[in-house]
Amino acid sequence: MPLKNKTILITGAARGIGAATARLCHEAGAKVLLHASRKSLSSEQAAKVVAQSADDFLYQDLSRPGAGFALFEAALKRAGRIDGVVNNAGMFTASPLAGELEVWDNGWAKTLAVNVQAPADICRAAIAHFRDRRESGIIVNLASRAGHRGDGVENAAYAASKGAVLAMTKTWARGLAGENILLYAIAPGWVETRMAPQDIADRKVAEAEIPLGRVAQPEEVGAMIAFLLTGASPSATGATFDINGASYVR
Repeated sequence: MPLKNKTILITGAARGIGAATARLCHEAGAKVLLHASRKSLSSEQAAKVVAQSADDFLYQDLSRPGAGFALFEAALKRAGRIDGVVNNAGMFTASPLAGELEVWDNGWAKTLAVNVQAPADICRAAIAHFRDRRESGIIVNLASRAGHRGDGVENAAYAASKGAVLAMTKTWARGLAGENILLYAIAPGWVETRMAPQDIADRKVAEAEIPLGRVAQPEEVGAMIAFLLTGASPSATGATFDINGASYVR
């Protein structure tokens, strides 16, 4: 089993891409450490799939200062060592150009806290852990197609946050490859999660721009993440993998 004896921390693992990744890593032999912001029916269901309980989840609100560090410390205390990290947790909220400034300020602040600061803090803690062990470590960061091409005019905070994820992934991949610390980014387009268009008309518009003709399934993204966590392709460190049905080809 390609991930046997590996311990993987996965943020945002209660549903969607995170839950799919957890299941695939578990099936590949890994011990998975699951994170969610709070206990829910979704966390109970996701835990059951990987032979755990909802109480085994590591619950942490990543919008709070220092939450990324606290989460990694709790994961390390639970497992003793961590071989790979998947920074999947994220949020999408509008940053409208018109309207109340409070909405604008809060949208940017919370988006950057959850989508940039928390994963950056987790990366910092993970890199320190890998260095202490003097062994290889792998980090996979979830970005977005929006980090490359931008997004809707009301969603600049989200697009900017994902662009930042791409930039920090490339930076650390370049700087740490010599220490066998590997980083990869995943940049999905629409994926069948809560963030995908639910309105019938909006869904048709979204699918019309995808040459493949449909949005991606969470398992498609999870399969790529699980493969990267095996360490089978170290020379791909620093790469971004686009999963968008050819809707944005670089």
